[in-house]
Amino acid sequence: MQIIEKDFGNGYQLITLTNDAGVHLSVTDLGARIVSLGRDKELVLGFGSATEYLEKDVFIGASIGRTAGRIENGRFVLDGKVHQVTTDPGNGHSLHGGLPGFETKKWTYTIENSDDEASVIFTTISPDGEHGFPGNLTVEVRHTLTQENIWRVTTTGISDQPTLFNPTNHVYFNLTGDVTQSIAEHKLWLNSTAFAPLRQDSIPTGEKASTVGTAFDFQKGKKLAEVFASDFDQKKQVDGIDHPFFLDENDLAIPAAKLLSPDGTTELTVATDLSSIVIFTANFGTDAPEMHGKQLANHGGITFETQTAPGAEQYTDFGSIRLAANEPFETITEYKLAFNPTAN
Repeated sequence: MQIIEKDFGNGYQLITLTNDAGVHLSVTDLGARIVSLGRDKELVLGFGSATEYLEKDVFIGASIGRTAGRIENGRFVLDGKVHQVTTDPGNGHSLHGGLPGFETKKWTYTIENSDDEASVIFTTISPDGEHGFPGNLTVEVRHTLTQENIWRVTTTGISDQPTLFNPTNHVYFNLTGDVTQSIAEHKLWLNSTAFAPLRQDSIPTGEKASTVGTAFDFQKGKKLAEVFASDFDQKKQVDGIDHPFFLDENDLAIPAAKLLSPDGTTELTVATDLSSIVIFTANFGTDAPEMHGKQLANHGGITFETQTAPGAEQYTDFGSIRLAANEPFETITEYKLAFNPTAN
């Protein structure tokens, strides 16, 4: 495996791993984020420098925490005690664990390399009381590229006090390699028959609603254009998708999602040990940022943010994001690329 480190601006580094098939993965210590993934074309959204991330969009490709998604009014009860964390002035809710969060931290890193795979291991500490969360939380995010064209994200954490922990990676895919094209002609399949409806302020209602027969039913796979053209109320509310989908199975041996490029030459398979995926179809409208000299299209990317569904701190049916004191946490998500797949 080839490894190259170079300056990414503002004191940050860019580390690129390349396997024998020519697939590369680039990550940076700014937010322990993915910057680039592909072979003959770029498959994820990203910017060319640390400065652009800080100025345009700090979440794209970043490790997110302590808690992905929104916490209503920034309040939660943990072991009988009410905690108040910082909130977004725009809507009064906590977003992604408070701003600035993991996405703007400078993470320390080490590199491991072998014949089969190479990894960049990022670590950071979120101190007790940061944004109101209890506990000194030590976090490790390992980005691995394998010879089998798998990008694996392994996230671990441990806290010295009970706390909340629900990390994810905020990657966006566009398998055309052209950010000026929307993902409307991509075909999406999901191993999911239920999703979390949202209120107007993007907080889950607490319901697990069936996707069957709705625009959000991807069990048989369909083009995202069908969703964008639908009059489904939850789609219209956000001009696309910005919802948690509950997985019917959460096992690394079983695909959770598949995405196929419009020309059928590139397929992405997602597998995870987590219980849900937040799908966001980059519903930026005309406010999408410029990337590498090109204007990102509305719906110019799609996320697969594997996590416990946002709202779990108040809706027990969604799962648990409580992390006990001194109890190790680990989760793994794999994104596998296939080029010129034969069976679709």
